[in-house]
Amino acid sequence: MEKKTNDIKQKNNHHRMMIRDFKIRFFITLVLTIPIMLLSTTVQSWLGIRIEFVGRDWIVFVLASIVFFYGGWPFLKGSITEFTSKQIGMMTLIALAIVVAYTYSSATIFGLEGAGFFWELATLILIMLLGHWIEMRSVLNASSALEELAKLIPDEATKIEGDDTKTVQVSTLKKEDVVLIKPGEKIPMDGKIVKGSTTIDEAVITGESKPVSKESGDEVYAGSINGDQSIEVEITHSQEDSYISNVIKMVQEAQEMKSKTQNLTDVAAFWLTIVAISTGVITFTVWYILRQDIAFAITRMATVMVITCPHALGLAIPLVVANSTTLSAKNGLLIRNRTAFERARNIDMMVFDKTGTLTTGVFAVQNVEVCTKEDKEKLISYAASLENQSEHPIGKAIVEYAKEQNIELIEANDVTAMKGEGVKGTVDNKEMLLVSKKYIDENNIESTCEKSSNEDIETEVYGIISGEVVIRIALSDAIREESYDAIANLQKQGIKCWMISGDNEKTVASVAKKLGLDGYDAEVKPDQKQQMIKDLQEEYDMVAMTGDGVNDAPALTQADIGIAIGSGTDVAVESGDIIVTDSDPSDIVELTYFAKKTYQKMIQNLVWATGYNVIAIPLAAGVLYGVGIMISPALGAVLMSLSTVIVAINAKLLSFDKPDKK
Repeated sequence: MEKKTNDIKQKNNHHRMMIRDFKIRFFITLVLTIPIMLLSTTVQSWLGIRIEFVGRDWIVFVLASIVFFYGGWPFLKGSITEFTSKQIGMMTLIALAIVVAYTYSSATIFGLEGAGFFWELATLILIMLLGHWIEMRSVLNASSALEELAKLIPDEATKIEGDDTKTVQVSTLKKEDVVLIKPGEKIPMDGKIVKGSTTIDEAVITGESKPVSKESGDEVYAGSINGDQSIEVEITHSQEDSYISNVIKMVQEAQEMKSKTQNLTDVAAFWLTIVAISTGVITFTVWYILRQDIAFAITRMATVMVITCPHALGLAIPLVVANSTTLSAKNGLLIRNRTAFERARNIDMMVFDKTGTLTTGVFAVQNVEVCTKEDKEKLISYAASLENQSEHPIGKAIVEYAKEQNIELIEANDVTAMKGEGVKGTVDNKEMLLVSKKYIDENNIESTCEKSSNEDIETEVYGIISGEVVIRIALSDAIREESYDAIANLQKQGIKCWMISGDNEKTVASVAKKLGLDGYDAEVKPDQKQQMIKDLQEEYDMVAMTGDGVNDAPALTQADIGIAIGSGTDVAVESGDIIVTDSDPSDIVELTYFAKKTYQKMIQNLVWATGYNVIAIPLAAGVLYGVGIMISPALGAVLMSLSTVIVAINAKLLSFDKPDKK
């Protein structure tokens, strides 16, 4: 586990180093570009200033050379990689433009007739560095999820050695070692209970909101949390074979297998590269044949090839991404994976986890039935008073219910936990037990309170005084109010809605029916969830998964789009491509709408960034030279700048409009 965690960290650190490298190159290039622009006669004419001195051109040449070799190195290196892998894209186009611009401009310093492109070269490299820096930051590798998974395992454990105990590093534990797990501690490794009984919070494993009763012989899993009783556990699996380790493996596999969409910018860059090379060669050839003037032919060719790589193309997508990311964050959506966000416009199957996603993930009292002639409020007061000091989710729910009903609590004495069965104590001089249905059945206790056939609950608690059942409290995990509109709006868009949960069949079926889902699967474990996502991907083109627990991590990464509920575990959040920060299912509806609007902006920007070439390239090539119309390098630079401004303004016009409620 430790080696695997270190490998993951090294991979993430390498990606962060790349981002830092682009950042440093950008700022150094920025510092060098400012004097290059100020010493350019074209820029000086725009600003109405004049700066001339001996050696000015040579200073510009030296500064531009540093910018070319240092700032342009990532693109030169990237173009070689693209060329050798036969995947010509944006890097090749950028490299082609800066090589031509630098070579031609340098030639003018050494005697070739014409005006150099040094300031255009510097600003082109500068903006391309900025675009790639922004883009890389927006798609930081989601494999940091695996670091969060490893954090579920405690660093230390209490090992039992004969009659003594010793605190040891978890990494030193091996099979057949026995460890003491105190109340509230995390289970360090997979094993089985050899002494004691307790309740275990296995939400990280199964997604169940209700703690599970465990006794001698039962299995426990690393990362789950012990309840209110100490237990002794014999280690049965090594760290590498533990359940959490297997989950890590599944997450890794899903990340590596996740499909990637073709980047629109690279598509545009590929065709612009073909156009730039072919048009440039044709332009040079035609003009050299017609005029026998190599300087003029080279100037025309260079102008064409530089214009063909507009600054705007490098920012067309990143600017929209940066703006959409900011707008999303302000509206409860955190975009971690840009590619997945772009694909969200095409979702045709939305899969939900139940607990904590469509439901609150917190127990609430649904019904209280009095089984005797005693006053209802008094019995609720007794029950809540017994549970007032409890940390158990069911006990907390009963206390919260009493407070909501403005029922006063009284002092409870001799309160004792009944090892996985309930709690007992004295209230108002009466001994009272609060126990599970299992306790009632096993002890053959008769009760006039019975669950009705149409009651949808997950668990029930019985209050007993003097051997008689006096009250029955039914609890369940309540459906979020926002879930109803969210499901209806998604279905209105033609998106199928499915639910996969580790909870029991009856509970899941009830929630699915109330929300009008298109289908569900119950009593599902994490590895099964991942397989079910794979099965749905065979039937649907774009499958999204929404969840909040460790048990959802493999499914979140397997899905084409993983959407994590922000109030859930760190692992789910790190596994998700998109995070819903306030656990509101209606934000998922907003996500689908906003993804469509963002994609539209991207297409518009690509059109603006490349469309002007339809006019600019022929004019730069000199097709209207005979009637006195021809684009000079300076005018070409203006067109590039104008295209960049239009793209930037268009990106800023992106707005986050909430869809209408049903």
